[in-house]
Amino acid sequence: MTAEERIVGWLRSAAAPLSGTELARRLGCTRAAVWKHVVALRRQGYRIEARHARGYALAGAPDRLGPAELAPHLTGTWRNVHWVPEVDSTQRLARDLARAGAPEGTFVIAERQTAGRGRLGRTWHSPPGANLYCSIVLRPRLAPALVPQLTLVTGAAAAAAIAEETGLDATIKWPNDVLLNGRKVVGILTEMEAEMERVAHVIPGIGVNLNGTRASFPPELRRKATSLRAETGRRIDRAAFTGRLLASLEARYGRFVAQGFAKSVRAEWEARSALTGADVRVASPDGEVAGRVLGLAGDGALRVRRTDGREVHVIAGEVTVRGGYRAR
Repeated sequence: MTAEERIVGWLRSAAAPLSGTELARRLGCTRAAVWKHVVALRRQGYRIEARHARGYALAGAPDRLGPAELAPHLTGTWRNVHWVPEVDSTQRLARDLARAGAPEGTFVIAERQTAGRGRLGRTWHSPPGANLYCSIVLRPRLAPALVPQLTLVTGAAAAAAIAEETGLDATIKWPNDVLLNGRKVVGILTEMEAEMERVAHVIPGIGVNLNGTRASFPPELRRKATSLRAETGRRIDRAAFTGRLLASLEARYGRFVAQGFAKSVRAEWEARSALTGADVRVASPDGEVAGRVLGLAGDGALRVRRTDGREVHVIAGEVTVRGGYRAR
């Protein structure tokens, strides 16, 4: 944390105001330097009161996802937060950090992305200060062929966090979307770097629509996308939700690495599947597959029964649902 983030953390956790002298002692600086930090924090939107003869107290904080705001909500071991107010893509920044040796569990969060990315080269709508845009550095000991399963693990974690936060039935559309009432609320982009049969790092990027209104989406997305706020009618505490999501993912990732996908996450994913029982068309690298979704194979492939009765497993592709998602 920076000096200013540490001041925010201390003031937030203090039972009583902290004097400038005490803050200077903790930071190893002068009281004048503390005052400069307080002025800078006020400019950022923090309401820090100077109470006569008692010290500084935190009366309010801006809605942002920096280390100081997240600290009270982080319950797992992933605590290396790299926050930026704006970036082209959290995926790009996380990749740079991973190449520089960032440890597993490092996560990058931006308030705004200027070039947010989704699967298949799509852009991700990234207005400032409303949602969650993050990427996480992972270093699993996996064969590269198994890395796509991490997208499924991440989807299960996101769906579980949303269900806990809202009480709503979050479903998963294979391979990388989480839905509420049939509309997309989460997108996941998983990228890796590997050498031969050794994975150097994997970076799941997660975009969650939290507090955007339906009117705030571009016209072409309003029928397809939604947000937690639009579905619940209340504003979501972004920092608390981020902590919930990270804890959900860390727990499932740990089980996945220890036990494999089939034993650790497959059953949960199947229970939340938006596609099982639906008639679909899948544009895959091997050509189009049409049929009814039966569920997931043990390796995470989509099981589809074709119209000729033959079952095929699709390991990658873009799914179009015919006639709507299955009833739940």
